Amino acid sequence: MAWFSLILAGLFEAFGVVMINQLHKTKNWQTVVLLILGFSCSLLCLGYSLRFLPMGTAYAIWTGIGVVFGTLIGMFIYGESRNWKRVLFIAIILCSTIGLKLVS
Repeated sequence: MAWFSLILAGLFEAFGVVMINQLHKTKNWQTVVLLILGFSCSLLCLGYSLRFLPMGTAYAIWTGIGVVFGTLIGMFIYGESRNWKRVLFIAIILCSTIGLKLVS
C-alpha cells in the first residue's frame, strides 16, 4: 500500500505542476483550487508512504515520477520539445526510479 501511495503522490505532484502552468494561462480561482488540491494530495500520500519506506528512496521516487509525468504532459499536451536527448534522459530517470524500487 505504501508503494501505491507513493505512486499516487508522484502523479498528484505532476498534476500540481500542470496546474501551475495552467494558472499562468487562465488566472481563475478553479485553477488555484485544483493546484492546492493537487499538491495537498501529493504531500498527504507522500507522508503516508514515508511511514513505511526509507525517506531517501521515497523522495527520489516521488520526484522522479513527478518529473517524468510532468515532462511527458508538457511534451504531449503543451507542445514542448520532443528532442531525442530529452526523451533519453527522461528514460534514464524512469529506469533509475524503477531501479530504486527493485533494490528497496
